[in-house]
Amino acid sequence: MANNESKTNAQFEQTIAECRALFEKKLHDYGASWRILRPQSLTDQLFIKAKRIRSLEIKKESLVGEGIRPEFVALINYGIVGLIQLANGFSDTVDITPDEAMKLYDRFANEALELMKRKNHDYDEAWRGMRVSSYTDFILTKIERIKEIETLEQKGDTLAASEGIDSNYMDIINYAVFGAIKLKE
Repeated sequence: MANNESKTNAQFEQTIAECRALFEKKLHDYGASWRILRPQSLTDQLFIKAKRIRSLEIKKESLVGEGIRPEFVALINYGIVGLIQLANGFSDTVDITPDEAMKLYDRFANEALELMKRKNHDYDEAWRGMRVSSYTDFILTKIERIKEIETLEQKGDTLAASEGIDSNYMDIINYAVFGAIKLKE
């Protein structure tokens, strides 16, 4: 079992490294423009990506020529952006340098990676027996939960019983990593 876990941990690390490289390239081109995203807008961006995955899974055809795996990568990166925004709030302007953005990315990507490793140990590689479409559905469920929490927070009506938005972002990242790995294998 330890051998499978080591292989999985390496796959987790490789996937996060791939996402990081893409994030860094986009940061070079666009700067930290995502800093202006308010929580609800970020949730909607996650929703769009997850809905596109589900649509492609059902239709089995992409008219724009991009597949499902890049959307899982986008979900990972937007999930990390979500964690950054939760910690720092949103801004009306780009208020951090690319170096600062990468430090924040690395901090939250590492937190997500370490959580994935711990959960994988406890769940004994159960994700390998799941279908990719289930990851999509679980991600959409997490997004719906985030929307509900955001709506309740706007009303000042959240209960302590719900997971926080950060936990849901972590789960979205986790499921998206699973999907990215499965679609590469």
